[in-house]
Amino acid sequence: MTPITEVEGRRIALSNLDKVLYPATGFTKGELLHYYATTAEALLPHLHDRAVSFLRYPDGPDGQVFFTKNVPPGTPEWVTTAEVPRSEGPARMVLVQDLASLMWAANLVTEFHTHQWVVGAPEEADRLVLDLDPGPPATVVHCCEVALWLRERLAGDGIEAYVKTSGAKGLHLLAGVRGASSERVSEYAKGLAVAAERAMPRLVVHRMTRSLRPGKVFVDWSQNAARKTTAAPYTVRAREEQTVSTPVTWEEVEECRGAGQLVFRAGDVGARLQDYGDLLAPLLDGGRASTVP
Repeated sequence: MTPITEVEGRRIALSNLDKVLYPATGFTKGELLHYYATTAEALLPHLHDRAVSFLRYPDGPDGQVFFTKNVPPGTPEWVTTAEVPRSEGPARMVLVQDLASLMWAANLVTEFHTHQWVVGAPEEADRLVLDLDPGPPATVVHCCEVALWLRERLAGDGIEAYVKTSGAKGLHLLAGVRGASSERVSEYAKGLAVAAERAMPRLVVHRMTRSLRPGKVFVDWSQNAARKTTAAPYTVRAREEQTVSTPVTWEEVEECRGAGQLVFRAGDVGARLQDYGDLLAPLLDGGRASTVP
């Protein structure tokens, strides 16, 4: 029998709670749902008013993994949805606005991915993102070196950067921006990636070409495109273990000396939130957003 749970007055059927999603660690679906329930206060503001794409992995990362952008069949009528522009015409997507919606979505077993704009203003980007992806044998240690260079470069333009782990092998650099289209932000981000490659040609590549990437950090600027999404802060990833895209301090980036040093699992995040609060909270303050030069 599927247990029915009441969350903020909404009845939600939570299924297969004993199912092991991550065989490497024995982490279950029940533990995943508990993680989202206990980190919701930090996660929800980063999802608020943003159309959410779901990367679903209902049988664990080793099973079928698939993207769901449109509102999934069976979505309760109380879950907020919004029409969003797409190149092929407008589409309806889910907004995760509250704890009940988060728990319903988490029960689908999903990574949460968001655009760099809110549904009320799809024509204006309010986030800049740079995805630093190491090509083996490069590791997150090399990403940290590149992140520190980019932080200085952004500061030179009056833009404050924040950083989180991707939850995979690399890092995401984020900044709050205002007054520019996704196209303009993409153009600026590409300029940053090109400048980083010029400054550190042995370490950085700005093009996606696979043959160029071994041993280098790919600075992916393309996720600033209006149609693209990036893994949200605090989302658990569909990887071998229940790793989380976790905000980190710049001190942690500066002190990173080993590939395992910036790996955080679902069980690590609660203590970090107690110690640091939400390190990305400044991104939620529109007054701190910067103009793209």
